[in-house]
Amino acid sequence: MQGDHAEKRGKVKKGWLAVRVGQAEQQGDGFRRFVIPIAYLYHPLFERLLEAARDTYGYDSAGPLRLPCSVDEFLRLRALVDREMAHSHSSSHRVHAGGHQQHGYSFAPCTRAKVTS
Repeated sequence: MQGDHAEKRGKVKKGWLAVRVGQAEQQGDGFRRFVIPIAYLYHPLFERLLEAARDTYGYDSAGPLRLPCSVDEFLRLRALVDREMAHSHSSSHRVHAGGHQQHGYSFAPCTRAKVTS
């Protein structure tokens, strides 16, 4: 995956964004760097994560965008978004009155994506 290769080189190609994921209470500095497609930022689940980042860290920070969730939670979220984006290209989705796709996910206080039934 492009994001994994770019992560190792430390460079970010056009259309991609570096993010720092983790929490201070984890081992070491608690953060891990990922490179994600900018298109993720428009996904409703990532929009919620961005709101949590704003609430946690504010707007004034240098370096990569910091996201307040664990690495495991971020990887699950990334997999959900990847799967949904791939699915949206291959079939139609139900859309509710607000114009957004219906999601079976909700965020816990730490922005954990959970499947709900």
